[in-house]
Amino acid sequence: MKTENVELTNLCLIHKDGKYLLQNRVAKDWQGYALPGGHIEPNESVVESVRREIKEESGLVITNPRLCGIKQFPKGGLRYIVFLFEATEFSGDLRSSEEGEMRWVSRGELKTLPTVSDLETLIDMMLDPSLSEFQYVIENGEWRVFLR
Repeated sequence: MKTENVELTNLCLIHKDGKYLLQNRVAKDWQGYALPGGHIEPNESVVESVRREIKEESGLVITNPRLCGIKQFPKGGLRYIVFLFEATEFSGDLRSSEEGEMRWVSRGELKTLPTVSDLETLIDMMLDPSLSEFQYVIENGEWRVFLR
């Protein structure tokens, strides 16, 4: 098969001074502290989509977002693809949105917060220059993670 149905999204690891910007998501399907991001609109640039999503969700304007990997998994008969970005340069005043409260969190605080299940593994993958892919595969009814 040369084509398949896909859903395209992005996430961005924004960090400064040893802290990560996280969103305490209120959505029922993926609750807890997570990286901010969202869907890529039709005909929208992937880079522009992450800039737009971060501005909408946090009020920050990121500059020079760096593509640092992809995350993918099966979802309802399609392939869900997440373009993973890292940003250390930004401006603006931090604010929250209806999607969740935004908060700066240190690495040590992650274990004390209700985070989405794969957050620490995802951050580690994004910061490791030898890795570029985070893939969920369902094998024998079990979800497995592969990092490449």
